[in-house]
Amino acid sequence: MKNQDQIYALVDMNNCYVSCERAFDPQLNHVPVIVLSNNDGCVISRSEEAKQLGIKMAVPFYQIQSLVQQHKIQVRSSNYKLYNEISRRFHNILKSSVSPLNHEFYSIDEGFLNLSPFQQHDLSDFSQQIRQRIEQWLGIPVCIGIGRSKTEAKLANHLAKKNAYMAGVCNLAQMDLCSKEMLFQKIDVAEVWGVGRKNCKRLHALNIHSVFDLATADPAFIEKMFSVVMKRSVLELTGVSCLELEQIITSKKQIISSRSFGQRISDLDSLSEAMSHFLQIAVTGLRRQQSLCNGLIAFVQSGTFPGRTQYYHQSITINFATPTDSALQMNQVLMSRMSELFKSGIAFKKCGVILTGLENKATHIHDLWADHEQLEKFEKLQCVMDQVKKRYGQQGLAIGATQLPDRDWSMSQHHLSPDYFSLEGLPAIYH
Repeated sequence: MKNQDQIYALVDMNNCYVSCERAFDPQLNHVPVIVLSNNDGCVISRSEEAKQLGIKMAVPFYQIQSLVQQHKIQVRSSNYKLYNEISRRFHNILKSSVSPLNHEFYSIDEGFLNLSPFQQHDLSDFSQQIRQRIEQWLGIPVCIGIGRSKTEAKLANHLAKKNAYMAGVCNLAQMDLCSKEMLFQKIDVAEVWGVGRKNCKRLHALNIHSVFDLATADPAFIEKMFSVVMKRSVLELTGVSCLELEQIITSKKQIISSRSFGQRISDLDSLSEAMSHFLQIAVTGLRRQQSLCNGLIAFVQSGTFPGRTQYYHQSITINFATPTDSALQMNQVLMSRMSELFKSGIAFKKCGVILTGLENKATHIHDLWADHEQLEKFEKLQCVMDQVKKRYGQQGLAIGATQLPDRDWSMSQHHLSPDYFSLEGLPAIYH
């Protein structure tokens, strides 16, 4: 199939985190709602009602307290367990709608679809059916953009969100040229996927202000002034598909697990608990992508800013004699080195772990001189932990005291919604 014959769709949840909260709490419908970042720091998702009140993305929560009280804005802390489960179901629906080979996981709330095999259908109607299925099965509103390239599909999704008359679906692939050009002339070039703020300023300086201006620019000139990546954007806007779906998610070269604490901590035991917690999160990702790590970097820092007398930052590097994916083995070594990170009198605000030297577990051959009996012991224990977590959730089993409630280093979530996927979180019915 020629590149010009390809048709893609981008399916995107509307106000993802807010929509997930509303799906399980109907009282949040038709009222202003915001969702906060880690430690209830700033706004990361807003309902349309909240947007109309002038609440900006990423605004610190403390700056809008009076506005929240004045307009009775509903506030929720980030409930990542809820969002991840909704995302899993969302992408499963997309896969079942077109087949896994025609689906690409783009982000937690976005997925690309290859609609080329479905061109015998009315693609607008086909997309509306997908929208209705997601709405019915998950209670999540989505918009769908259709184009002859991934860049055009991304732009079409933007148009579907901004224009109510499109009823959630914008089909640029089957739109007449005149109508498409009129739409492109009204959209700033900054909305093109991958342009970025810095390139946008340079494009404006070249008198390229709208999407239409970029789509009609000379690709060779754009490549000379920018890069082959920008040239690709020009071609994609004209309907020439340069980017295919990516079914294979590339393994990460390093895995980082880190977060600021809910409260500052000053004792070694609490710091060790937090470090162990982040290590276990990192190892979960390591085992999920079936990799081994050759080493790790652990770091801590205080809560004040660099340049002040009390600022403290320290890190250690640990290299393993044999590549491993065992949280137990890594935790054992890391805990024995925590005294090198700790300093008395420091109020620690953040710590984290970086797993380094990652390699494919399936192709690794262990050293002949390694302690194979010990390695097998760690592997069996880790497999048992994986099975327990798979059945009872990530909180089902952990090392040490990392899952005990109300730890000082735990993330502040004063507005957290219930765990709807546990027995405790299910609504109670009284007779």
